[in-house]
Amino acid sequence: MIYRKFQDIQLSGLGLGMMRLPVLNGDDGAVDETAAAEMVDYAYKNGINYFDTAWGYHNGNSELVAGKCLSKYPRESYYLATKFPGYDNSNMDKVEEIFEKQLEKCQTPYFDFYLFHNVYEGNIDDYLDPKFGIFEYLLKQKENGRIKHLGFSAHGSVEVIQRFLDAYGKHMEFCQLQLNYMDWHFQSAQEKAALLQKAGIPIWVMEPLRGGKLAKASEELNAALQSMRPEETVPGWAFRFLQSIPGVTMVLSGMSNMEQLKANIATYETDEPLTQEELDTLVKKVDEEVVKGGLPCTACHYCTSHCPKKLPIPELIALYNEHKLTGGGFIAPMAVGSMPEEQRPANCIGCKGCEQVCPQQIKISEMMKEFSSKLGM
Repeated sequence: MIYRKFQDIQLSGLGLGMMRLPVLNGDDGAVDETAAAEMVDYAYKNGINYFDTAWGYHNGNSELVAGKCLSKYPRESYYLATKFPGYDNSNMDKVEEIFEKQLEKCQTPYFDFYLFHNVYEGNIDDYLDPKFGIFEYLLKQKENGRIKHLGFSAHGSVEVIQRFLDAYGKHMEFCQLQLNYMDWHFQSAQEKAALLQKAGIPIWVMEPLRGGKLAKASEELNAALQSMRPEETVPGWAFRFLQSIPGVTMVLSGMSNMEQLKANIATYETDEPLTQEELDTLVKKVDEEVVKGGLPCTACHYCTSHCPKKLPIPELIALYNEHKLTGGGFIAPMAVGSMPEEQRPANCIGCKGCEQVCPQQIKISEMMKEFSSKLGM
């Protein structure tokens, strides 16, 4: 197992994310505790020392399973991370209640790593609002030794992350980002990583395989990868990409079965970052596939000046592409849901004024109608 230095400790380069544990009968809330325990045991015995859970994973049961599975081991022999569930704004005034419950569920007197969960457009104002006292409370828990290291995860824009850093950055020891070669340009992951690198904040990676999407490749991409590294697996390329990014300390993978766990641990037996040529080729090929699979918007903004409803059309097209290319997921609904209602795709009146000036000849009105239907908002 590769280990990365973080302050005065050594962390396994690969961490076990406990968001996609094996379940019974397809029910996300019913974790197969026997299978999960076997995975945790294998991970622990094969060098993984970082385990990541959260209040909302598996309908609230992930923390319980983490506590049951890890409590058999000496507490100082592993690192446990969980998060304050600010992705749900109704939790903002419950930080003490939730934190105490998390300690109980995880059967631990402290958390090694604790995060503000999912900083994004829809909760940044509440996270920064002193009336909730979230930051002050968590800082106090750190002073009391019940949090060893404090950080945050983010799905928000570069601007939102910058706002959070401006407010709390000097107290943040790490940041967890959705980072992979598909999102390097598609979700501005490169810009976000650069922002954290400039701030001197180590990067924790979530969604290294984009929810499993990067565990396989198109025939064209696979041929290109094979020509460069014939022995490397397709998932291995995703991890080697991350081994190439400065500042990446922890890579979390939400593995659902023993086969995935064993394969990923085998990859992390070696540190084999991509050459610059390999990295450039990989990103170029993936960017080409992303463009082919989505609407070819260049964000020229000609459309917005011809929209009587003043809709943020390029932003909505980018979210439509995200939703379509990844087969759904929570990012687009979350982002659109955080927008004022008058800026959502349902407010398109189909006048096609935008289409008359679109250099790419995108049928924007049809996209708006489809997107609104898919989101149900």
